[in-house]
Amino acid sequence: MKRVKTALAAIAMSVFMGMTAFAATGIGLNLDWKYAENSKINTGKAVLYSSDSANRKDITVAVDAGHGTQGGESVKVPVHPDGSARADGATTDSAVSGGTTFTDKTSEASVNLQVAKSFASMLLADGYDVLMIRDGDDVQLDDVARAVLANNKADCHISVHFDSTSKDKGAYYVGTADSMKGMEPAASYWKKSERLGESLVEGLRESGIRIYSGGSRDEDTVQNAYSTIASVAVELGDKATDHSQAACESFAEGLLLGVNKYYGFA
Repeated sequence: MKRVKTALAAIAMSVFMGMTAFAATGIGLNLDWKYAENSKINTGKAVLYSSDSANRKDITVAVDAGHGTQGGESVKVPVHPDGSARADGATTDSAVSGGTTFTDKTSEASVNLQVAKSFASMLLADGYDVLMIRDGDDVQLDDVARAVLANNKADCHISVHFDSTSKDKGAYYVGTADSMKGMEPAASYWKKSERLGESLVEGLRESGIRIYSGGSRDEDTVQNAYSTIASVAVELGDKATDHSQAACESFAEGLLLGVNKYYGFA
């Protein structure tokens, strides 16, 4: 057991060192950006990492470790940019929900960050720049701010999550609900987001990750409602899913393959 813990610590340190080796710039929300006025929690900063790979792709991927904003559940943001309601009648939602808890009592937010850091390191090594939306345990950026930051500083936006069920049911991406497809900006971008989601699911499948049902489930989310770039949340499993460091590395490898598929590099 001691050897296993030592090996995992070495892997975690390698990921950390891989991130810190790249040039990094803090990026805050500009309240003049489109839709930024609907953000309620926006004092934090994302971090833009620049790849030093010889095979630079000049593409920036926004990697968003879901949840992880203290106080986010008690603050409300408009669910749609135009203030309209969802099909259930709700016009507001939590600025950032707290996320689920794994069966071993580990928080989803911490596992999302673990996957996101591995994913970001792999992207950087492969020549992508990375906008790391949440670079630590807490970032004071709500879901509107995260989408708007990605819109303005990245070419695509991938949010990492795990579902609240307890079946280890597999991975899928969150597609855009039909009720949103005639509403801007979703009307102009949902097809790009769907292609990104399909590519990510295919990359995960080819990397040996179990896929849930058809690989997607449509929802009316803040991320889908505010995105003006290809943007998806990916549920990598649920609270019964293996979230060891080795498993997180496997998720990251599948996501990297999916990004390469989306951009035509695989």
